Amino acid sequence: INTAKAEVTQLYGPEYVKVRQYTTKSKGAQEAHEAIRPTYIQNNTIDGTAQEKKLYDLIWKRTVASQMADAQLEKTTAVIDISNDKGKFVANGEVLKFDGFLRVYLEGTDDEDTESTDGILPPLKQDEALDMRETTATQRFSQRPPRYTEASLVRKMEELGIGRPSTYAPTISTIQNREYVEKRSLEGEQRAYNVLVLKNGKLKDTDKTEIFGADKNKLLPTDIGMVVTDFLMEYFPSILDYNFTADVEKDFDQIAEGKTQWNKSIADFYKVFHPTVEAVSQTHTEHKAGERILGTDPKTGRQVSVKIGRYGAVAQIGSSEEEEKPLFAPLQKTQSIETITLEETLRLFDLPRTVGTFRDKEVIAAVGRFGPYLRHDGKFVSLPKGVDPLEVTIDESIDLIEAKEKKDREKMIKTFAEEPGLQVLNGRYGPYISFEKKNYKIPKNQEPAELTLDMCRQIISEAAEGSTKKKKTTRKTTPKKTKK
Repeated sequence: INTAKAEVTQLYGPEYVKVRQYTTKSKGAQEAHEAIRPTYIQNNTIDGTAQEKKLYDLIWKRTVASQMADAQLEKTTAVIDISNDKGKFVANGEVLKFDGFLRVYLEGTDDEDTESTDGILPPLKQDEALDMRETTATQRFSQRPPRYTEASLVRKMEELGIGRPSTYAPTISTIQNREYVEKRSLEGEQRAYNVLVLKNGKLKDTDKTEIFGADKNKLLPTDIGMVVTDFLMEYFPSILDYNFTADVEKDFDQIAEGKTQWNKSIADFYKVFHPTVEAVSQTHTEHKAGERILGTDPKTGRQVSVKIGRYGAVAQIGSSEEEEKPLFAPLQKTQSIETITLEETLRLFDLPRTVGTFRDKEVIAAVGRFGPYLRHDGKFVSLPKGVDPLEVTIDESIDLIEAKEKKDREKMIKTFAEEPGLQVLNGRYGPYISFEKKNYKIPKNQEPAELTLDMCRQIISEAAEGSTKKKKTTRKTTPKKTKK
């Protein structure tokens, strides 16, 4: 601390010194680890790689700043009149009265991409005349709030008082397991924006582009999640209120401290909740989950709608009340009940479509429960991300089919004509035997390519026997009670 004080005094002057002694708040917490305890403060640079220098510089700056006086900032709103126009420029920021520890950071920040003077206004006086040197006008679009990650969702739950640390992870797992949200990335779209720069009486007009709507590994709401939320918000708004969970947590604390009876808390909740459940159950037995009517099919004149089906979002032509059975088509993963249009919905009924022929067999493009795919000669090939089943060509389809066949050949080690369903395959974790939708590990001392049918059957038989023995031995035992 003394060397830091001396260094600050020498570099910036005594008015910048403010000695601080930091101590841990918890008795059980350890003090600073000796490997990172700063010493020899006068050495403000070192020799080494760029990364080593950057790390040392970060530690040095923060160490020195910790023993410096506070910065003094004055929140300021500057209103600048324009001499030849009724308009005004308004700047909100802070005027630096005394830089204090910011003196270190103003010389260079920890983050090279961040301007250290962001939000800092120069010293200004009322009625001061300002000369315009350069003006930049950048076109900007309103941004939606960022999507949550697991970490940011936990922070938001903490902020709202929802749940406890022990319930954060199970809560996030539950909404993913129930497919209310899914963790994935969105590529985003490109859009143009305009930049105008006025300098020395000349106006420069530049068009630039930016990516918007991109998300990486974020929790995105699904159609099922939005439908469930809308339903609960309509009929159980008090339970979905952020304060509800926080209030329940407070009740739990009161019960634990003996200040409230648990049965009273349950009764207060149940006497309101149960009648609502009964009323909703009786009046909404035919509730159509998230149904949205889009219009009429021009070919048949039947109603076109989208809703949540058994396996997710589906489009429907017609209704169950009509004599003719309704037609169904699953929505693609990139489509949503909330935003899909009538035209996009009608195109889904063009699937499955015949793309062409390959080796005298039809190639069919379709969409299933797990996404778009090709079907050829009884085999299925998933369409990669970005390939539209309505637009895929026969040449693209052939390339995908042949690539899948090549991958399957590399995976296949051995087959047996006498037992077509038994295969020796090469998997992610090494070779294994596949038989009747079950996988069996191959012993390390066995060469997979040299296995015979009898040897494979022996491995399967031994694995089955081992599984049976394990089930028999893993039974629950009740400890005997002893009399005192």
